[in-house]
Amino acid sequence: MSLMLNQKQTSNKKEVMRYAGLGTQIFVSLGLAAFLGYKIDQWLNTSLPLLAGILPLIVLCVILYKLFKETSKRKTDENKEG
Repeated sequence: MSLMLNQKQTSNKKEVMRYAGLGTQIFVSLGLAAFLGYKIDQWLNTSLPLLAGILPLIVLCVILYKLFKETSKRKTDENKEG
């Protein structure tokens, strides 16, 4: 009984760290995309900061696509095992 409880706690810790890492990755990616978009807008000398708004949206779409692809792959792998 104790061994099962210990394995469950270890599994929960891994899941928490995985999602914390994912959140950090999203936050840093969006921040970097906004910063790069802003700098490119300055370099192009545009009056409206279009790339500072559009580039993070593109990055967010790519991240969500990859997340969807990864989670659907896991579900099919779990279905094959079970």
